[in-house]
Amino acid sequence: MRALPLAMTFLAATAIGLGATWLAVTKSRGMDLVRAGAWEGWPRSGTTQADPYARAFISRSGELPLELADGLLFLAREDSSGHPLDGRCDIRIVGRLPQARLWTLSVTDGKGNLIDNEAQRHGFTSSEPVYTSAGDVNVVLSPRAHAGNWVPTGARSRVQVALRLYDAPFSFASGVVDGSILPRITTERCP
Repeated sequence: MRALPLAMTFLAATAIGLGATWLAVTKSRGMDLVRAGAWEGWPRSGTTQADPYARAFISRSGELPLELADGLLFLAREDSSGHPLDGRCDIRIVGRLPQARLWTLSVTDGKGNLIDNEAQRHGFTSSEPVYTSAGDVNVVLSPRAHAGNWVPTGARSRVQVALRLYDAPFSFASGVVDGSILPRITTERCP
């Protein structure tokens, strides 16, 4: 009779362990997380110092991460107030970008895939947007066309924004960076 509780305990432990491993490999890009306002980055994901979870994510996704010396990837899945980014809304990204030789900003669906749209526009590079007189970017993500720096969202319920900074002089001593070094993200109009 003691074998049944032992077998149930073993089965429960196996299920919990496999479930936790699956979540860590599919939902996390690693433990080396740096936050800057709404943005999240993983500076060591493309290096030999990448933690095992980052390596597992990279292996599973097939993504080619940036080496820290080449650049950094920051993702935003929420606005600066903590609300999930909804592609049916008007989302504004405003602020100065850190010094970098080149940057790219792209909008993807919740899984990281580019969103098909008639404008064939998925984002901007540092040479494309119209900057404000103060040198800031002002980009609108929306399912409806806007004048100026507009990127269509395809009215997807969940979107994320990827900001890649190439050849940027960064140093991360802790997991939290001053949020003002990256642009603010605000949700302005929702249907």
